[in-house]
Order: sequence, then structure tokens, then C-alpha cells
Amino acid sequence: MTLSDLPLQANAVVETVHDTHANDAISRRLRELGFVKGESVRLVARGPIGGEPLLVQVGFTRFALRRSEAARIQITAEQGASA
Repeated sequence: MTLSDLPLQANAVVETVHDTHANDAISRRLRELGFVKGESVRLVARGPIGGEPLLVQVGFTRFALRRSEAARIQITAEQGASA
């Protein structure tokens, strides 16, 4: 499952961030921001237009991500989270 597929208010754990090509600057930046294996994430809100941007919480920090950026982040839903 990817972060862009996570239901609203659901919790998950980051597995990996996929690079779409060599030297992928966006994927590298996502890892620098804290989207690393084992980190807890939660989808807080979705924007009004086409569900973008996604408001995502990593630890105690919140980020607004495009769906295409969130789709790079592979996650595992936490126990009790609906999929």
C-alpha cells in the first residue's frame, strides 16, 4: 500500500520510499524530511480539489504532499487501521 492510498485519519508505518529514476531528488527529499523505514505516519486531511494536497503527519511534524509524491512512499497500515 502507498501513502496516497491510506484512509483518512489512519495510521501506518513507512516501509520505503521508491525512487522513480536515478538521483531522484523528490524521493531523496522525502527521506530527508523523515519518511524513513519504521517511522509512524498518519493521513490527517485531504484538500478540497481532487483530494490534493494530502496533509500527512510524520512524528510530530505535518507536511502537505501531492498525491504523486505520497504514491512514492510504501507503507504498512497499523493494526486496527482500515484499508
